[in-house]
Amino acid sequence: MTTQVIVLNGGSSSGKSGIVRCLQAVLPDPWLALGVDSLVEAMPASMQGSDAGIEFAPDGGVSVGPQFRMLDAAWAEGVAAMVRAGARVIIDDVFLGGAASQGRWQKVLAGLDVLWVGVKCESAVAAGREIARGDRVRGMAELQAEVVHQGVTYDLEVDTTRTESLECARTIAARVR
Repeated sequence: MTTQVIVLNGGSSSGKSGIVRCLQAVLPDPWLALGVDSLVEAMPASMQGSDAGIEFAPDGGVSVGPQFRMLDAAWAEGVAAMVRAGARVIIDDVFLGGAASQGRWQKVLAGLDVLWVGVKCESAVAAGREIARGDRVRGMAELQAEVVHQGVTYDLEVDTTRTESLECARTIAARVR
């Protein structure tokens, strides 16, 4: 079977977005890149900072409410529908719920050929990237570095602590059928 979906899971500032861009450059066929950040940006401003939507705590914690969960579920179903319609998709996500988050994706992607990739990065390095980016609540990278991988099963893991995005992308691309 041909790989239809690549799911990248890692904490904030772990290097997923850079890997996605490199994957799109090195893979021979066109792949769409869809990420949780795009979902959050697509939501109405009223849902950001709302207990029904998504809240970013001053310490970097993230909590989501029922409206966010509903839209997130619909978005995931939509991503799966695009794949079933013939698109190849790279998903850039942050499994805040660890294994439960992966289970949600496994359910909607059932029957598709998925490559599960863990994107790891030492928390201190991710925290430094977070500061350099300037577009994240400080503390997210450190809080998420380990929790997003708890109970998650991968086909492949890459570590961006000392490995560049392009090298990680090439490693992932070598596993794409």
